[in-house]
This record gives sequence, C-alpha cells and structure tokens, in this order.
Amino acid sequence: MHYLPILNRANFETTVSQLETNQLALAQLDLDSFKEVNDTLGHEAGDTVLRSLERTLSGSLPNDAIVGRLGGDEYAVALPDTTAESALILLEEIRQHFSGRNASPEVPRKIQLSVGIAAKPPHAKSVTELMRCADEALYRAKREGRSRVSIYVEDKMTLKSNFYPKAQLERLSKLSSATGRTEASLLREALESLLNTYRDEL
Repeated sequence: MHYLPILNRANFETTVSQLETNQLALAQLDLDSFKEVNDTLGHEAGDTVLRSLERTLSGSLPNDAIVGRLGGDEYAVALPDTTAESALILLEEIRQHFSGRNASPEVPRKIQLSVGIAAKPPHAKSVTELMRCADEALYRAKREGRSRVSIYVEDKMTLKSNFYPKAQLERLSKLSSATGRTEASLLREALESLLNTYRDEL
C-alpha cells in the first residue's frame, strides 16, 4: 500500500498552486467532537486519532493526490483532474471507513468526519478562492448535522447580514484578520462549541 506524505499548510498551498491542471477538486476535512476527546481523554488520545486519520487519508487516496494538515484537526486534500462529484464519492467512502466501527480500534466511535468540497471550475478560479469555497462547504456540513460530505453551493441570495447584526459581523471580521483564520472557520468553531454544550439534548 502506498502512503502519501502529509504536508504542512504552507507547503500544501504552494504545491497545489503549482499544479498544471484544468480541473481540480479540493476537500477540507475536520474531525467532529475532537476537542471533546482532547478535553476528556487527553492530548495523547487526540494525537492517536489524528495519526489514524492521516493513515486513512494517505493510504486511501490516489497517487497524485496532495494531502495537507492545515492546523489542529483540519486537513485538506487536492485531487487533480477530478470533478467535485467524483471527489464526493471518494471522500464519502473515506468518511464512512474512518467513521465506521472497524475504522481503527484506536478511534472512539463518537469521532466522526465532516468534509467540504469545492472544484475549479466551476466554483473558483484560484487556489485561494477554492480553499475558501471548500471551507464554506465544510461549515455547511457541520451546520447540517456533521458526519457528512458537502459540495460548495453558491448562494448569492442569502446574506450574512440577514442573520447577524452589523456589530457582530464587524467583530467577526476583525477577529478573522487578527487570527489569520477565515470567518467560516471561526463560525464553525463556535457552532461546534454550541453543539457540544447541548450534546445531551441531541
């Protein structure tokens, strides 16, 4: 079995930006309830989960795939010459394998995987736009219940200002600039915290 290297964020973005391909699918992956594992079982258990995910990714993807760890429990996968629909089929198989009962004896069953996918074309023209779209698709996967794969859907009719007061949006924008993280990533973290707080109600 071949194993792909896991690049850091900078090397991942550089490698993907240098690809010469007219079709590219990009997926962003995030572990559900990972913070709960760290908090209740310790960071050693969390590291075990991350290693299991990395083995699953590097051993299940095509040889030309590029895998990167964006930070924490967030990963990204670039698939050259792949449509969003083909990427969805592949990542759904990986999600089910990782999240399934027999994925790894080291991984608690409650650990699931959420994935967001975007492609160029049609969703973006640059790698930066592609990552933003994949991040928004990942946020939607989290918002709609987690443990699923979502493809980016452009929604020009619904504005964030329909849901959040202007003052909150301004503070969110400042926080995004200060932390170097996308607004979608910050909102996803807040949603994850909210769901964990009320997990007994779900």
